Amino acid sequence: MKFQRQRREEISINLTPLIDVVFLLLIFFMITTTFTRESHLSISLPEAATESDQTTPELESVDVVVGAEGQYSVNGQPLVTSDALTLKRAVIKLVGDERDLPFIITADANARHQSVVTVMDVAGQLGFSGLSIATRKSDD
Repeated sequence: MKFQRQRREEISINLTPLIDVVFLLLIFFMITTTFTRESHLSISLPEAATESDQTTPELESVDVVVGAEGQYSVNGQPLVTSDALTLKRAVIKLVGDERDLPFIITADANARHQSVVTVMDVAGQLGFSGLSIATRKSDD
């Protein structure tokens, strides 16, 4: 019987495959990543009013309500007809040249989608950029 110790090979960790995997991941992220340069964001901050500037705006937003039957009302004033031209004229009469107001569309839950799309189209034609859409329960 031979009770001699056998020589063991020294344990070593080969880092070459790990370096290859890291290099492949680096190449993948470099190829699939896109970088954009934003110069600045335009933010309108509120300003403190002085005593001479105590004028409050009369109109805070344009509220268009679309009823279940497709009838429109602009800031609480119902329109006689429910077509795009009448709606456009009513909004122009209400706001004049002020197109930076929020444009809020409140539609009845049973309103046709085309009625809401018509209001959105009118808002786009008039140049409103702040558009919000909300729904409400029908009065049934």
